[in-house]
Amino acid sequence: MHVGDDPAAVVENRTRVAAALGLPAPSEWWFLDQVHGADVVTVTGSPPATPPQADAAITNRVGIPLAVLTADCAPVAIVSDDALGVVHVGWRGLLAGVVEAAVTALRAIGTGPVRAVIGPCVRPAHYEFGRGDLDRLVARFGPSVEGRSAGGTTALDLARAVRVACAEVGVDTFDLGWCTAADPDRWFSHRRDGTTGRQALVAVMEAG
Repeated sequence: MHVGDDPAAVVENRTRVAAALGLPAPSEWWFLDQVHGADVVTVTGSPPATPPQADAAITNRVGIPLAVLTADCAPVAIVSDDALGVVHVGWRGLLAGVVEAAVTALRAIGTGPVRAVIGPCVRPAHYEFGRGDLDRLVARFGPSVEGRSAGGTTALDLARAVRVACAEVGVDTFDLGWCTAADPDRWFSHRRDGTTGRQALVAVMEAG
C-alpha cells in the first residue's frame, strides 16, 4: 500500500491468496511497518488498525497469519515445534540483530529446535555493495558474506549472512536459492526496477 501500486489491485491480490490457501481475510493478517531494525512483535490476537513498527513477528496461536513484505531483502520464516515467525532481513536489520532477536523471542514462546527458511532475495551477482558498509558486515559475519557481482565489483551475499546469523544462535536453515533481481517474470526487485511491487511471505499455524 506504500509503493505506488493500485490499492484495489493490492487488495484483490491479497484476497486471492487468502482464498487459495484457506486463510482468514487479509484484514486479519499481521502486517508490519518495516523499518530495518530489530524489534519483534509477539502476536496473540487480531491486528491493530496501524501496523506496529517492527521487522519480525512471532506467534504460538493457531490461525493468525503473519506477513512481511520484500522486494530484495530476505524474507525468513522461523519455526519451532509449536510456534512460528516471519522476519524481514536487510543488511541494516542484520547489523541490528533482527535474526537473533526473532529467534530469542520465538524460543520464549515455543519449544523444540528452531529451523529457518530463506525465501527469494537479491543474490551477490546482482547486489553490488559499497566497500564501507560491506566491511562492517564482514567484520560482524565473516569474510564469507563478501561476494562478487556479475560485473566483478564487491557485493554482499545477503542470504549467506542470514545463514551465518542463524547458525550463531543454533538454527538450521534451508535456503530456497531464488534471486529476485535475476527473474523479472517471477519476482519484484527494487534493485532491478526501482519503483516496484512487493512479495509477501505469509506464515500461519494450523491446528493439530
